[in-house]
Amino acid sequence: MARVIFYSKPGCQGGTKQKVLLTAAGHEVIPYNLLTEPWTVERLRSFFGDRPVAEWFNRSSPKVKSGEVVPEKIDAETALGLMLREPLLIRRPLLEIGDRREVGFDVEKIDAWIGLKPVDESLQEISENLMKQDLQSCTHSHGNKHHNPQGGSNHGDASQQHQKQGKCNH
Repeated sequence: MARVIFYSKPGCQGGTKQKVLLTAAGHEVIPYNLLTEPWTVERLRSFFGDRPVAEWFNRSSPKVKSGEVVPEKIDAETALGLMLREPLLIRRPLLEIGDRREVGFDVEKIDAWIGLKPVDESLQEISENLMKQDLQSCTHSHGNKHHNPQGGSNHGDASQQHQKQGKCNH
């Protein structure tokens, strides 16, 4: 089984599900706080491989959702600078296993890479249920928990509050 260095935001629902799936498959998950990690340009860049710059971004971050940051219009150097200043912009999780680094939680890719089959029959149902879910998107934004009855959304304000509390995918 693999030793998975797992960089995410503490309290992130999606990250918790991802770690459960990895643990059920017998992997050792070593969690790190992506927001407080002392990143360098070189180290952060190593997780993105040959992906387009737009795929480096957390689409649920408040600045991306508001349109203040438009990933498709940013070059690699600018993107990395923004992410170092504001780690909420970094797509999560960042995974490191041995010498390989990846961004995001593509179930098929991770299953092919290290395997996601549960090691114990008692974990089969949990794993199957998790694998049917979208483990890459922000589950917080789809729940519409912060809907404003007057129209629109309070998502930005709520995101800021959850961000401070460490309980949100953003």
